[in-house]
Amino acid sequence: MNRESKHILIVGGGYVGLYTALRLQRRLRRELRDGSVRITLIDPQSYMTYQPFLPEAAAGNLSPRHVVVPLRRVLPKVRILNGRVTKVHHAARTVTFQPNAGPVKEIDYDVIVMAAGSISRTLPIPGLAEVGIGFKTIGEAIVLRNHVLAQLDIAVSTEDPQVRRKALTFVFVGGGFAGVEALAEVEDMTRDAIAYYPGISPKDLRFVLVEAADRILPEVGEAMGRWTARELSGRGIEIKMNTRLESAEHNVIRTSDGDEFPAGTLVWTAGVKPSPVVNAGDLPLDERGRIKATPELTVEGVPDAFTAGDVAAVPDLTRPGEFCAPNAQHAVRQAKVLGDNVARHLQGRPLVAYRHRYVGSVASLGLHDGVAHVYGIKLRGFPAWFMHRTYHLSRVPTLNRKVRVVVDWTLALFFKRETLSLGQLHKPREEFKAAAAAGAKR
Repeated sequence: MNRESKHILIVGGGYVGLYTALRLQRRLRRELRDGSVRITLIDPQSYMTYQPFLPEAAAGNLSPRHVVVPLRRVLPKVRILNGRVTKVHHAARTVTFQPNAGPVKEIDYDVIVMAAGSISRTLPIPGLAEVGIGFKTIGEAIVLRNHVLAQLDIAVSTEDPQVRRKALTFVFVGGGFAGVEALAEVEDMTRDAIAYYPGISPKDLRFVLVEAADRILPEVGEAMGRWTARELSGRGIEIKMNTRLESAEHNVIRTSDGDEFPAGTLVWTAGVKPSPVVNAGDLPLDERGRIKATPELTVEGVPDAFTAGDVAAVPDLTRPGEFCAPNAQHAVRQAKVLGDNVARHLQGRPLVAYRHRYVGSVASLGLHDGVAHVYGIKLRGFPAWFMHRTYHLSRVPTLNRKVRVVVDWTLALFFKRETLSLGQLHKPREEFKAAAAAGAKR
């Protein structure tokens, strides 16, 4: 190995980590070939999840494997290590790395890119940790799909009205993109599924959206948010705004408006917070726990350190005094500038500032329905849904994944989606362990 080579360490394999590594592969082709530059990327998973497609994966419109991008396949010039960075010692240019299996070790670097992203922001609500399902990873999307369909199995297999009522009640907390899209897609899937469940009718289903603010989907503007609320209400979905979840113990939902009812499903999508790794190091943080960033996507006041995405407080040059929103649109664009700036840094060239005016937002509300506010133009229904699919298809990394997504969508035009629960996937050894226990008693 070339001892004089520069080592770039990327912490995180999400939007920023993947797109930055892709950019560096192109910008530093010669340096990577001659060994003067090395790139390492650390992430617990060996894939990047395209999160805007999680609702469609949960609803069965897309195969879960097609909404993730395998890191090793698309980053052949990058060393991928699976595990977590537990501490950053930037003054010494080292990180503490905990592999998914094996002993902890220290990894040296010359330049670090902090792109660890975010985790779900939870609150100390009684029962939430025990019964809640998050909606940030592909695993959670698969669990939610299987869980919802399993609730239909429970409802159709019992004569107990209380068990049935609980199984057919679905609660989603959080009225942002993740919550509204997940709710709309799952509700759409459930209404399709009950065609195969004699004895369950649409009026038996209860879907509830709980939002602490006075409106939902603030990203698409107040008018389109109100339209979305009316659209969902027209589908029989209860929307509780200005309302907080107060308890979920034993699957009994209690909300701040005094309502109390049992629910077999509780999905938590009420915000995110920076990855915990930012608190384990010597990089400067702001009052919200984000790494302080400059417009050039360097870490404020720290040499040889870069950052972007959900983990960073990046100044928004198009709105002085504000910071870029923690969303995919900014993350993907920041990563391109970040990759270029890391290459410029190594080559001794001046860095460029990140500047991107937020163009708007699109959201899917189930099959053939959506809402959009882009470049000042407001769309709803089928046109917004079509724009949602077109935009996100253009943003999915690699031609391979784009083709697979299009194939899934095309097949969905001619065949009904699968409405089968494979809940045993989550505990695959239970039956084997039971068999082994029975054998031991003989």
